[in-house]
Amino acid sequence: MNQTNINSGAEKFQTGEQLWFWFLYSKSVRNDIGQYRGNASTRRVCELVDVETMITKLYLSGRLTDEQLTVIKEFGDRRRAPHQYVWRENRAAAVWDSAMRIIEMAARAKGWIE
Repeated sequence: MNQTNINSGAEKFQTGEQLWFWFLYSKSVRNDIGQYRGNASTRRVCELVDVETMITKLYLSGRLTDEQLTVIKEFGDRRRAPHQYVWRENRAAAVWDSAMRIIEMAARAKGWIE
């Protein structure tokens, strides 16, 4: 079975940020209840392991930095992006934006983002 048949009817993401929040949320659900079984009505074009592999490859290739991973994990756990107009979050917002651009480009190349 080819990739097109596997993903037919699966919902694509709108942005890299949406992909990232879905990944963190789905991963936390899986960890909380043991084995995660996704809802058939919200099938996605990729699996958690696919996103994890993509992020790892981006990091190992030097496209994502330690700082970017720290910021997207920290704010991802808060379930929100840092705000550029909040003084304490100004730097994190710039780092977040650059990381999301990288993630979005990579995910778009894989066909995960419309």
